Amino acid sequence: MNKLTKVGLSALCGSLAAVSAAKAGDMTVTGGVDMSWISYGDHQTTGNPIGMGSNLTFKGSGELDNGWTFDLTVAMLNQDAYSNTVVNLDMGSLGKLNFNQGDSGNGIDSLDDKMPTAWEETWGAGLGTGVYLVRGVGPQSNVQYTFPTMAGITLKAAVAPDMGSGNVNDLGVGTSVDNSGAGYDATININPSFGTEILSGLNIFAGGHMTEHYATIRQNDRYEAVGGVTLDIGPVSLGYATSGVSTGAVITSSDEDYYKNHMYGVSFNINDDLSVSYGKHESQAGYINAGTKEAVHMDITSYQIAYTVGGASIRYASTDANNVSYQTTNDFDRDANVLSVSLAF
Repeated sequence: MNKLTKVGLSALCGSLAAVSAAKAGDMTVTGGVDMSWISYGDHQTTGNPIGMGSNLTFKGSGELDNGWTFDLTVAMLNQDAYSNTVVNLDMGSLGKLNFNQGDSGNGIDSLDDKMPTAWEETWGAGLGTGVYLVRGVGPQSNVQYTFPTMAGITLKAAVAPDMGSGNVNDLGVGTSVDNSGAGYDATININPSFGTEILSGLNIFAGGHMTEHYATIRQNDRYEAVGGVTLDIGPVSLGYATSGVSTGAVITSSDEDYYKNHMYGVSFNINDDLSVSYGKHESQAGYINAGTKEAVHMDITSYQIAYTVGGASIRYASTDANNVSYQTTNDFDRDANVLSVSLAF
């Protein structure tokens, strides 16, 4: 981590200064690099197997005179491509506000796959599966409010004023052209305390989303939902979740009517540096006219191992999937083996 300089963030966050004067804060930059080697199985062309991903994150933080704190995060991912900008405002007992632009991970997007794993999600370890998960307002510019946690229960609500519109600079506006309106998310995380050590690692989560669609002759409102549970017992972590998407499509018989997902995961921390995991993901795509186009099932399994030493991590994943991207020919039964090295600074 390299500390760049101290800056007065009141000018950067002028809207926050209207609430209360801001004190000078810190601006820091962190980063890392991921290098991978991928080997594909039959029906796939590997080509150049060497990949590299660079990550830079700029973060500034400060405090208002009334004790509220705020921070700004700007993330740059592979090939110096912009990822997202986040402004957090912690209002103490009044909760937290999050202003997010880019691929945010707010709302139910943060719950799309919470299964325990040694490295990556079952569907995200180098094999492009095309699996369809819940997203909610996550990919859109949105605002999220986090209620104060009470009795181990955390509630969050997020809204995107216009689903499908692009990122907008300050003093600008954006509109979508797909007849969609606002999107709304609500999530809940429960870490109950039953006074028993074996359940201290229990986490229950659920969330829902709705996107308004105005031209109902072409598309109804869109709905998404997810729910699951994870449990940590010493070095072992277990998880199960299910999710679904009702697309609202009403146009043709070949349009996707819904997506359903079931996911399982187990990981084991052999020691502080070494962990292994197994994950399975089952997904189904259904169509408006089931008699014309039957539902397609996709199954994904992934075995993973990760070893960390200092600022370096070495990871390996072996992943198999059938009916990739909900296609049923033999060419869409695929597998991949991935070796990855990550360095952080």
